[in-house]
Amino acid sequence: MSSDSQEVRETRAALLAELARELRQFNGLSASYFRAMAARNGMTATDMQVIDMLDGAGSMTAGQLAELTGLTTGAITGMLKRLEEAGVVRRESDPEDGRRVIVRLLQEKEGALPVSGMGDAWDDEVARYDDEQLALLVEFLKRGNAISREEILRLREAPAGEGGLHSAPLGAVEIGELVFPTGAVQLTLRADAEPTALYQARFEGATPEVKVEDGVVTMRYPRRLWFLGANKRSAEVSLNAAIPWRILIQGGAYDMTAELDGLDLVGLEMKGGQSMIRLNLPVPSIVVPIRISGGASQIEIRRPAGVDARVHLKGWASEFAFDEQRFSNVGNDVRLQTPGYKGLTPGYDIEVASSVSMVTITAG
Repeated sequence: MSSDSQEVRETRAALLAELARELRQFNGLSASYFRAMAARNGMTATDMQVIDMLDGAGSMTAGQLAELTGLTTGAITGMLKRLEEAGVVRRESDPEDGRRVIVRLLQEKEGALPVSGMGDAWDDEVARYDDEQLALLVEFLKRGNAISREEILRLREAPAGEGGLHSAPLGAVEIGELVFPTGAVQLTLRADAEPTALYQARFEGATPEVKVEDGVVTMRYPRRLWFLGANKRSAEVSLNAAIPWRILIQGGAYDMTAELDGLDLVGLEMKGGQSMIRLNLPVPSIVVPIRISGGASQIEIRRPAGVDARVHLKGWASEFAFDEQRFSNVGNDVRLQTPGYKGLTPGYDIEVASSVSMVTITAG
């Protein structure tokens, strides 16, 4: 194997990884943009999703909208009635099937609500590309959208629980909360649930009891399982990036990894014993509290470059690193912060009240 070919493969792998990260961030920011536009127009994020779909497709049936948004028939009927009363959409009977309702965006509203672009900013950006480059971008997006549609269809047609997959529809939920009252040996969190699902989860070994109520997803393992093969259990949970999330891990986890890039995180708290904690935090929209207590072996927290943070080490650490600062055998009341942290702009307020062998908090 030549060094040149190895270098080419490594360069391509790095580019593909960077492309995947940027696409995830683009999706997350798009979801945040929907929420901001919804707030500006006095609507919900699901309202804006429906308007965007109608703006792109011209018309859709109420059933199609219910399927794509994850809403029940009753919920989509109530939403469409409200949008019709507001003068945004019009409902009419399908001339070919009187049982179906066709929904159209009123002509004067088409393009009036900038749900699929950012106006002049996007126009200025795409003006930098020539026709050949634009054609390539269009082809890439069309192929990507086709893959997404096929995957959504596959997931919806799969039998419930196939391959250990658990999920719940997003519906009209506007803020989510994930709660683990009891621990898991291995816990992985991600921000990539499919658009109409509130969450998706795969479990290996014992399966916890899962309850969903008003956007609160509770995953509870029976405590007796700690003594009966608990070392075989793991959970991989994906959260919908279209809504904000609070995360509460109360029972600890032997190995906890959270790849939350693209998620609108509004709070994270971990209680109970931990062995390894890895947090890859997203770009925040507020000052986000991160609270860790109960003891841990190693904690690694990475925030995006340029994001300010404040750290309060209330416990004790053999090794403690905050950005470029390094300390040994510190604790009890160590307070550090980035030069720009004032608690008024989005950032992270991190508190570690554990005895830890190593704490590393970095940006990048």
